[in-house]
Amino acid sequence: MITSMFAPRLAPPPTLPRLPLVMEWTAQAGPRSLPRRRVRPHRPLPPRLTTEPGAGARFASLPVRSEAEGFDFSQVMARLCQDITRRVAPLQHLDLTRVLFTITQARSHRRHGLQAKVTPLRFRHGHLTEVRRGRLFQVQRYVVDGLDMLYLVTFCLPRFLNQTFEEKLVTIFHELYHISPACNGDLRRHQGRYCLHTSSQKCYDRQMHELASEYLKVRPAPELIGFLRLNFEQLHSCHGPVQGVAVPMPKLVLVE
Repeated sequence: MITSMFAPRLAPPPTLPRLPLVMEWTAQAGPRSLPRRRVRPHRPLPPRLTTEPGAGARFASLPVRSEAEGFDFSQVMARLCQDITRRVAPLQHLDLTRVLFTITQARSHRRHGLQAKVTPLRFRHGHLTEVRRGRLFQVQRYVVDGLDMLYLVTFCLPRFLNQTFEEKLVTIFHELYHISPACNGDLRRHQGRYCLHTSSQKCYDRQMHELASEYLKVRPAPELIGFLRLNFEQLHSCHGPVQGVAVPMPKLVLVE
């Protein structure tokens, strides 16, 4: 799915407090660190495993922030996507240092619904500002450790984690492929009326399945991809609460 900046809610009237043009954080823990949240389960979860967790034991070495904080979804997803962009040719143009991997809470326990979305942080062709109805607007800049982010890739949890392994992997490719070949903050655009998904959603989905199959043929390390074989409840049992980066969605700000 795509969250586009090309038809967003406009900035509030001048009588209200102005939104900041720049949002700045640090990746390290501290007073200005990236905001995080724990994923709220939709039903009571069983106690964490304290003995051999069976199949989940193979992934016990997955990176976590600490025993108390639990499973760091954003960090693990970023590592997996870095490996994908190194190994899959159509995605090797991506600069993931400019991509922020975030999470959002699913509002219901339903399996179907939003799984993930990519949000561009620039206008068409990578422009930071755009004139609309004679007024100049800017996309809020998201800066982490002094580096401008160009995209948010957001996963809806726990819903995303409760898909099948194949569905999860294809969803990841689906979102990464939306990023522009120029990696300039804009989206990948195709010929024709349906420029974001092409004229055939089925063909687009089939292409993502092929890319995912290509990646599996290179035998990615279990410690990178293994978490996709566990659902939300299993991850919680093996690693504690699932949490990740959770920043507000960027908005357009009127530039005086």
